[in-house]
Amino acid sequence: MSIAAEMNAMGAAARDAARLLRESTNEQRNNALHAAAANLQKRAAEIVEENAADVQAATACGVSSAMLDRLKVTADAVRAMARGLEEIAAFPDPVGRELARWRRPNGLDIARVSTPIGVIGMIYESRPNVTADAGALCLKSANAVILRCGSDANRSCAAIHAALVDGLREASLTEVAIQLVKTGDRDAVGMMLGGLDGAIDLIIPRGGKSLVARVQAEARVPVLLHLEGICHVYVHEKADPAKARAIVLNAKMRRTGVCGAAETLLIDRAVLGSLGVSILNDLLAAGCEIRGDEAVGAVFPGAKPAIEDDWRTEYLDAVIAVKTVDGIEGAIRHIETHGSHHTESIVTEDEAIAERFLAALDSAIVMWNASTQFADGGEFGMGAEIGIGTGKLHARGPVGIEQLMTFKYVVRGTGQVRI
Repeated sequence: MSIAAEMNAMGAAARDAARLLRESTNEQRNNALHAAAANLQKRAAEIVEENAADVQAATACGVSSAMLDRLKVTADAVRAMARGLEEIAAFPDPVGRELARWRRPNGLDIARVSTPIGVIGMIYESRPNVTADAGALCLKSANAVILRCGSDANRSCAAIHAALVDGLREASLTEVAIQLVKTGDRDAVGMMLGGLDGAIDLIIPRGGKSLVARVQAEARVPVLLHLEGICHVYVHEKADPAKARAIVLNAKMRRTGVCGAAETLLIDRAVLGSLGVSILNDLLAAGCEIRGDEAVGAVFPGAKPAIEDDWRTEYLDAVIAVKTVDGIEGAIRHIETHGSHHTESIVTEDEAIAERFLAALDSAIVMWNASTQFADGGEFGMGAEIGIGTGKLHARGPVGIEQLMTFKYVVRGTGQVRI
């Protein structure tokens, strides 16, 4: 079978699966999630073994440490995936939820009701856990999904996908509700972006600049974009020193390869030589490379001179750009000019300043006295996420169950005709 025929067959199967899922019950979908979670645990050794082969191959190809961190799957990570599926199963049924209802003077009863989007095309790089998260979220929301992982994670994703299919089978749901593209041919991505002959309703990309650029250029179906995470932490002059040091260190160094990692640190000029130096010493001691502006270099000789591109770079590594700003106006102006509208955090004890920061910035997630590493669907209590939406339509922030729904109008009459 040619790649085109194979991909179109997957699309047709997904369209049929989406119809069956719309008619499935919440209990059936939950049973599949519970069974898939159990099968992830059963297959844990196999998943870790297959992942080790992926990591070994990626290492041999010279993949960066940040990308290896995203690629690696441990036994603990498999247990976390299983817990995520159980948490998703525990959420209320999102299908058929009445969002609004009213009666017209002519007697028509009109309801706005939540309904699945249909068929989701998920294209992602590294991150084998996305296979479990996306599969589970789509299943809970009664959407069929076609998954296309990066070639560096093929073995890991196939092993995880097998556990999800086991769950579907045990719950007597169609096994093609969650499909994984097996071919590594890049033409398969192009076909998904073309919609697979009308089968795909929404594309969600999750990866680097080159993938997102290709999706934006070639997609012929709606796209829910997850752009790069150029996240900022702003240390205001009235920041609590202990909070500021802990938050900045965690935001940058807890995991440098996640999209919620802080990439730019903004420090109020009023505290640059005091609290600012303490924060920079903390980062340096943790192994972080610091690239600072001229004022930063003057008080912290260990900083490398920053260039203009540093303010627009998602390092996904132990590197941070540090900018001196004159108050909240300077911080807001810098973020609006150089940010990616992902996640921004302010550290301050001044409530009025904090509320202004939260109101003024147009990013998907804005925080006060908290690490940007909390930019995560699981940490938001959503069970898991498919990604962080950085656009304004159709969803922003963590994309979970509710964000994979649309709605329809259900109109009930008693014989009314329009005059």
